[in-house]
Parts: sequence; C-alpha cells; structure tokens
Amino acid sequence: MLKLGRKKLLLRAQNLDCESEEQLIVDQMDLKKEFPALNTNLYPSIEPYSTGFLKVSDLHTIYWEQSGHPNGHPVVFLHGGPGGGTSPNNRRFFDPGFYRIILLDQRGAGKSKPHACLEENTTWDLVGDIERLREHLEIPEWQVFGGSWGSTLALAYSISHPDKVTGIILRGIFLLRKKEIDWFYEGGAAAIFPDAWEPFRDLIPENERKCFVEAYHKRLNSDDLETQYAAARAWTKWEMMTAHLLPNEENIKRGDADDFSLAFARIENHYFINKGFFSSDSFLLDNVEKIKHIKTTIVQGRYDVCCPMMSAWDLHKAWLEAEFIVVPDAGHSANEPGIAAELVAANEKLKNILKGVC
Repeated sequence: MLKLGRKKLLLRAQNLDCESEEQLIVDQMDLKKEFPALNTNLYPSIEPYSTGFLKVSDLHTIYWEQSGHPNGHPVVFLHGGPGGGTSPNNRRFFDPGFYRIILLDQRGAGKSKPHACLEENTTWDLVGDIERLREHLEIPEWQVFGGSWGSTLALAYSISHPDKVTGIILRGIFLLRKKEIDWFYEGGAAAIFPDAWEPFRDLIPENERKCFVEAYHKRLNSDDLETQYAAARAWTKWEMMTAHLLPNEENIKRGDADDFSLAFARIENHYFINKGFFSSDSFLLDNVEKIKHIKTTIVQGRYDVCCPMMSAWDLHKAWLEAEFIVVPDAGHSANEPGIAAELVAANEKLKNILKGVC
C-alpha cells in the first residue's frame, strides 16, 4: 500500500506539473485521507445483540450469537480445536461499528449440545452447519475468519462454498496432514517443550507409545468417565502449555477444567485419528485453486509450535495471491500481541476495501 501511495503521489505531482514541496505536502495529506492508518488494537468488549440455538441434525444443536452492527458486513468466526468453543474475546478482532459478527460453537463444543459428542461429527458436518447458519440468518455472503483448526475449517468451507465468501482471514495454519499430527503428538514438539511433554507421555504405558493419538483415543473413549477425564486433562494441558511464545498461566489452567478439556481433547483426537475426514492428506492444498480469487490474508507466528510455520509456508507457496504475514515474535495463540494486531489490521484492510477507501 505504501508503494502504491508513493506512486500515486508522484503521478499527481507530474499531472499537476507541480514541483513545489508545499504542493507535495498537500497531496500527501490527501493520500492519508484515502489510505487511513490501520487500527491494530483489539476493539472494546461487547455483548451479543442476539443469541440462539440451531438444530442441525436429529442429534446436534449448535449455539450461535451475533454482535456488532446488525446491518453491518457479516463475518463468521470459526474457533479452533476442534472442540475449543468460542469466547467473548473472539468478538474483539472486528470493528463493531462496521461488522455483523457471528460466532458459533461447533458440534459438541462450547454451548452446543450434546456436549463432547463424537457421533455425526465430521469436517463435512461442520461445513454443512456453517452453511445452514448462513441461511438461517438470511445472510447472502460473508467474510470467513479462522485460526488453528479454524483455519482448516475456513479453508474447507470456502472450498465448498466459494460463492458465499467475500474474504478470508487465516491464522496459525493447520492443514491436518500426517506430518503435522506427528510433529505435535508423536514427539516432534517435545524437543522444544520436554517439560510439558513428559506428563502427556507418561500417562501412556511404554508398550503403547508407538502412537500417542491411538493410545489417547482408547482412553478418551473409555467406559470409565474418570479415565476419560484424566486423558482429557493431559491432552489439553500439553496443548495449552505450548500455545504461547511465553507461558500463559490463565490459558494453561483451562486444562484443569474437566468440562472444557473433555470436549477439547475428545473431539480433537476424533478428528485427528480420522485424518480430518479428508479424502487425501493434501486435500486442502490440492483444492486451493477454487478460492484463489478470494481476497485472503494469512497470519502466522514464526515460533508457533502447535501449528509450525511449515504449513503456512506450504499454503503460501500454493497461494501466492494471498497476503502472507509472519509475526516474528509470536507463537500460536491469537491472543499474542503481534498476532492480534495483524488480525485486527487484516480485518481493517478488508473493511476499507468494502467501504471503497482503497
């Protein structure tokens, strides 16, 4: 944008046959009006103006909410996990005076019912739910925003319904490939967080450590509820302890909450053992062509251990049309200052485009 601004400034000076410094300063002031400085601060906390539950199958009912401007540009927030659910802070990435902000809890997560349920819970069920919610809210098309697993789901949804998507913002790219699962759950990330890894590892007997995803699957689906809870706490703590560049105690404590950790761990593990319900390991990359025309920003923390940068880099190489931003001093979490700032700025850019500012 700065390069474009300088070019426009030069062209204006030439067209005006202007050589004076004063005229250039006036022109530069005009440019600032056309290209206002982007806000990078999270917006103040807000409350929803409407909430509800949508029955999406005989078994599942999902929670949804709307906040911001009732007649604003719609944006749907897709949470991570899978199984993580939404939180009030998720609303703060968007200008409430411009955006109609829609949050939903995916099947089995958050306030959706039944809690931690794995039946009828696949990527394509969730894609269908997002589309049902769009139709339920009578939204012709909307912006899609997702991080971590939310980036996976955002890509899957956009590939399935490209005509309903006005823009995409992705963070902490997760393509749900075998090498990504192996990195985080089979010992790769343990080289960086050995202290956090050992409790996760030690819950599993040595003779079952050939595949931790399978070993945890057995326990998370045990007939004994306490066995499920113990496995869920260990699984969730491992992820929460590695999600930030610097330790975040509040985030780590989420792993102690049985209600949250059971949904988080059971649903994540269910998706991972089923390879995301994709037809191939490279499904998302193979289908990027269908959404290359959509204005997109990819935000990635350089030191993301949960979803390492190799995935964002592979997506970037397959999708050069998308803006690619690497935050040099951040890990995985959307709440890290550098990542939060870039996510807000990305929304501001799309807002300006929609408003015709640039």
